[in-house]
Amino acid sequence: MKKILIVDDEGGFTRLMKLTLQKTGEYEVFEENNGACAWETARRVRPDLILMDIVMPNVDGGDAAARIQKDPDLAGIPIVFLTAIVSKKEAVPGGLIGGFPFLSKPVSLDELIACIHQHLPH
Repeated sequence: MKKILIVDDEGGFTRLMKLTLQKTGEYEVFEENNGACAWETARRVRPDLILMDIVMPNVDGGDAAARIQKDPDLAGIPIVFLTAIVSKKEAVPGGLIGGFPFLSKPVSLDELIACIHQHLPH
């Protein structure tokens, strides 16, 4: 079973995503609601994929992603941003934010699953 870490300061969002993804039976999902703790949680969980919000208090997603990628033990973990700062209309297919792929919120289950399949290591 693949492990996914969701990092977002909105606890309701991470809980909903966790329940939705776990219902598929394909994923073990972990939540982190503090961007400043994303690195520590990633070290503990060792996820196969990280879904991360960009705009969070204290440490934003860009800084948290950079710290994770600088860690030799975590550097190979794919990170996908989930964000409301770029709307679906503004998003360019295959576009990147800070070198990372992203999905615009709100995201549908189909979009999320397709993105996970695209970025999870096989």
